[in-house]
Amino acid sequence: MAAVTVPRPDADEYAEFYAGYVAEVPVTADPVAELGAQLDTVRRLLQAVPEEQAEFRYSPEKWSVKEVIGHLCDSERVFAYRLLRIARADETPLPGFEENDYVSEANFDARTLADLADEWAAIRAATRLLVRGIGPAAWERRGTASGKPVSARALLYILIGHTQHHLGVLRSRYRVGRPS
Repeated sequence: MAAVTVPRPDADEYAEFYAGYVAEVPVTADPVAELGAQLDTVRRLLQAVPEEQAEFRYSPEKWSVKEVIGHLCDSERVFAYRLLRIARADETPLPGFEENDYVSEANFDARTLADLADEWAAIRAATRLLVRGIGPAAWERRGTASGKPVSARALLYILIGHTQHHLGVLRSRYRVGRPS
């Protein structure tokens, strides 16, 4: 299969809310390769977290480490589904999702961190296969998600940037991957 090239989206291809996520993806990055690189990074990072620390919250109202990973699972599914629909020229407006409601209903803390990490890796593997199968013209397609216009290629960058954002939070706030 030929290499997939996905140019960086222009600012009018996504809602301002997502600008921070798009900015998380380095300008020089190949977003398709970045999907695989993040897969390796997340696996390594989570393998270093002892199960007894996986329910740590840096503040009582914040998510646990397990809940952050569960949120990454849910959001990867949502962003990939939006990407699929828009890349396939489906013009149906796509609803938003309330991340805090998803997390509160999921009971992620009842699962092992290893199980959540495996789930995220499987979802990411499926996302990588989806992305590799999208043709050049489809990356330009636009649709509506959460009441805002968005392009297929912007969704790829948002998906990657969202993961990058939460990896940064895990490192800085939860001290995952950092000496105690």
